[in-house]
Amino acid sequence: MKKIINLLLLLLPIFALAQESFETPEGELKITIVGHASLMLEFQGRIIHVDPWSQLGDYDQLPDADLILLTHEHRDHLDKSALDKITSSNTKMIYTRICDSILAYSGAKEILINGDRTSFEGIDIEAVPAYNLIHKRENGQPFHPKGRGNGYVLTFGDTRLYIAADTEDIPEMKQLGQIDIAFIPMNIPYTMTPQMAARAAKMIQPRVLYPYHYGDSKLDELVELLKDEKEIEVRLR
Repeated sequence: MKKIINLLLLLLPIFALAQESFETPEGELKITIVGHASLMLEFQGRIIHVDPWSQLGDYDQLPDADLILLTHEHRDHLDKSALDKITSSNTKMIYTRICDSILAYSGAKEILINGDRTSFEGIDIEAVPAYNLIHKRENGQPFHPKGRGNGYVLTFGDTRLYIAADTEDIPEMKQLGQIDIAFIPMNIPYTMTPQMAARAAKMIQPRVLYPYHYGDSKLDELVELLKDEKEIEVRLR
């Protein structure tokens, strides 16, 4: 029954959620910004959920996932309640080793570390570094240690989407290559200040930039810092 409801949901707008659409050579890519770091991607009839979090999204009302991407194990990125609502017998998960140890998911899954690549239904998926250099806990440990979590670069036809996850403006961003759409976190002290996010954007040079995971950050500061970057369109959602 839920599968029938899911098909109907795909034909109806998802109210109160920001939705974006991009044309690729392989068809339309739809991005639903659920909130915080949670995204839903629709491409060629497939549903991809990224870091679903039930505190900000009603996952009873969203379609089951064909694929779920988890960036790391923090509770606002790995939420068992949300996962239970969008996981079916056909759902595949791609995530980190620590996520696997927590979930012990029995369905189709693939564990990626930084630098690994895989594909799903013709979509190229690369796991890239996501970590802190500056922001640390009281014990001196970074909020997100290097090598523990993943960002992801997904390629739809020739359109490349970068989901940075919880990270700062790390030097590896210079090696990402062409990025068309980027989701960059901006949430002190866990990820980036507006200044860090602006530096990240200048390294990546995406065609469209979405600040996300931004909490109470001042989005207008980021817009001001990037006002001279005419090739970057900053979209606030």
